[in-house]
Amino acid sequence: MSSPLAFKPNYDEAKDRWLAFWEHELVDRPCCVITAGKENAGPLPPAPPYMSGAREEFGPIIDAVLARAEATWWGGEAMPNYTPSFGPDMFSAWLGANLEFDKENYGTNWVVPTINDWATDLPLAVALDSPWWQRMLAFCKALGDAFEGKMLVAHLDLHSNMDALSALRSPEKLCMDMMDVPELITRAMDNVADLYEIIYDGLYDAAGMGRCGTTGWVPAFHPEKTNTIQCDFAALIGPHHFRQFVAPALEREAAYLKHTVYHYDGPECLVHLDQICAIPGLDCIQWTTGARNRGFIEWMDLLKEIQSKGVAVWVPCNPESIKVFHRELDPRLLFYVCSARNEAEGEGVLKWLKDNT
Repeated sequence: MSSPLAFKPNYDEAKDRWLAFWEHELVDRPCCVITAGKENAGPLPPAPPYMSGAREEFGPIIDAVLARAEATWWGGEAMPNYTPSFGPDMFSAWLGANLEFDKENYGTNWVVPTINDWATDLPLAVALDSPWWQRMLAFCKALGDAFEGKMLVAHLDLHSNMDALSALRSPEKLCMDMMDVPELITRAMDNVADLYEIIYDGLYDAAGMGRCGTTGWVPAFHPEKTNTIQCDFAALIGPHHFRQFVAPALEREAAYLKHTVYHYDGPECLVHLDQICAIPGLDCIQWTTGARNRGFIEWMDLLKEIQSKGVAVWVPCNPESIKVFHRELDPRLLFYVCSARNEAEGEGVLKWLKDNT
């Protein structure tokens, strides 16, 4: 059977392994996302910088993405993809806030808080005429049209739920609001949760993500809808407020997607571990260690604790460290993202996994 993606000749084989991963099963080895430059293809063309498309013409960006993707060996379960982004607070901009860019550092942007009084500023709604919403829809469509039959448009890093409210209000004021007007924050969270499906589906449809399956910015693939969910704001609150305000929205997102990865950002959020691992439909955790903390491999006890709760883990590694993780962790409850210097080294990693699983 021919592959539906020209840049992924073993698409069907990879899809079968991903389907096994979501069921916490194995075909013959764990999923391993591994890439390198193709043999004898020379250096990889550069990738477009972060937030490309927010202000430039789409054509040169698309050409650069396709050139790099075509020169890449997408090994194992790596699905060829590109994630569009206009910055971390896109979701808030699509609710009517304006994105502002650092004039000296193109890699940074933010929204100016727009919520002054929850009582009068609710309900929130997708600003369908927002230039940022219209531009992202147009960018996704242009990417999807150009990628068809070659690669995937990955779903976006949405920063929904309380992350969106934090951007619209400011983190400091939102923390106070949870204590001063909790009933209004409950209303706001119910409101923003209602908008998740509208935004997810708008982008999904514009980019044609339903053609061959979906991946998120964390590269876990499913033939149907999936994405990475998160709440970075959780670092600022305790378990009570997480249970009261955040967990219901995350549960709704996970229920809509059916299979999903959680982006778990830093030790400050570990007080919520039991609640997060208990979310139905949350299959995997992408643990990130946070700035200035010990390296990923030194969190082996945490990875084992997550697996003990029946949740899989994302494991970034190299051809040497993968052997350590493979010895210590349950191979049914993980997927690897492995760096390789070249295609031959990557093939060697995949063979080693087969021989040692």
